Amino acid sequence: MSYPGYPPTGYPPFPGYPPAGQESTFPPPGQYPYPTGFPPVGGGAYPPAPSSGYPGAGGYPATAGYPTPGGYPGAPPPGGAPSYPGVPPGQGFGAPPPGGAGFSSYPQPPSQSYGGGLPQVPLPGGFPGGQMPSQYPGGQGPYPSQPAAMTQGAQGTIRPAANFDAMRDAEILRKAMKGFGTDEQAIVNIVANRSNDQRQKIKAAFKTMYGKDLIKDLKSELSGNMEELILALFMPPTYYDAWSLRNAMKGAGTQERVLIEILCTRTNQEIREIVRCYQSEFGQDLEKDIRSDTSGHFERLLVSMCQGNRDENQNVNHQLAQEDAQRLYQAGEGRLGTDESCFNMILATRSFPQLKATMEAYSRVANRDLLSSVAREFSGNVESGLKTILQCALNRPAFFAERLYYSMKGAGTDDSTLVRIVVTRSEIDLVQIKQMFKQMYQKTLSTMIVSDTSGDYRRLLLAIVGQ
Repeated sequence: MSYPGYPPTGYPPFPGYPPAGQESTFPPPGQYPYPTGFPPVGGGAYPPAPSSGYPGAGGYPATAGYPTPGGYPGAPPPGGAPSYPGVPPGQGFGAPPPGGAGFSSYPQPPSQSYGGGLPQVPLPGGFPGGQMPSQYPGGQGPYPSQPAAMTQGAQGTIRPAANFDAMRDAEILRKAMKGFGTDEQAIVNIVANRSNDQRQKIKAAFKTMYGKDLIKDLKSELSGNMEELILALFMPPTYYDAWSLRNAMKGAGTQERVLIEILCTRTNQEIREIVRCYQSEFGQDLEKDIRSDTSGHFERLLVSMCQGNRDENQNVNHQLAQEDAQRLYQAGEGRLGTDESCFNMILATRSFPQLKATMEAYSRVANRDLLSSVAREFSGNVESGLKTILQCALNRPAFFAERLYYSMKGAGTDDSTLVRIVVTRSEIDLVQIKQMFKQMYQKTLSTMIVSDTSGDYRRLLLAIVGQ
């Protein structure tokens, strides 16, 4: 799958996060609020996702402690960054070209902060043919760049509840599950309106008050997709990632797209915590498991990702971007055969802002965008992994919007992917993902959820996503 024609210049910055020095909010290794192997690793609440699905993968854990709306430390204001070669002075990454034309065939929402909720973004006009769905994932148009207004502070749809009382919430959940039948609406009202950190406190209060495990009680009352969604919401983010990786590799076969989704998108700190959690909770070495379940260039890419050593300096070195672009061209399009190790080295070590600059330099060097070159030079899982890294560097919300779209498009629904992305982005940037979804596919995320799901499962998803 290729993405030709994304604009070679003028991308706004999308700093990686969390910023340098961001404190971890995860519990220390070995102290996760789950006994070893829960949910049961040998076939718990999470059924294996269908083998067919969407191209690539996406999603990483929602963690508390990301920057509040208003911007990332060190991020240049729109228009304030140095111009790339060929961009008029003073234009910068975040400013649209003079005349308000915006990036090539991609509209820019008005520059504004998202502190006050979801702003109204006009539906796009002027897309080629007016048909967005085939423009992006089908490789017949530009992969959208990150709009300037979205770089100023990501925003989740779930915020910590004010006047939070863990014991009161625990009591409401107990009443909802006691006696005949279950009051699912009461459960939905609690879990969809509490942060992950608050859910952990409810779980602890429940055990203190009733001497029972809240998760076991919920499992006995719920089933199917609703059970999967509830359990995902009650897992600490690092545990959810480690569990998902373990689940993707246990037994016969491997869910490679889950490995790609998690390992190719996490920050260094998140990856190191996942590795520690995987060892402490499952008694296994993550890198060793990856080596035994994958092979070749795909194995090498995932092992590189497992190290958690990507450069996270947010400053862009334009000379290095030019040199890397030249190296990638010589390793692929400029020779017979492909030097895969060169692609691995650059895409596994450079920061996301640096990779974006390299992609822009590459399109000038090669007269072709780097995503389409990767599609020509690679295939299978390693192609998906390299593309995932590049797409996240270009526009994270669009990347996740595309993954959500393909989890529901066509016959059947890839519920595990739908659950994973909605849960893990709910406290980070689900507001922006919803906006990108609407711009790319000209329908809202909630509309598609309504047509693809039903019952309490649909009700809880909509409560998390918001209308």
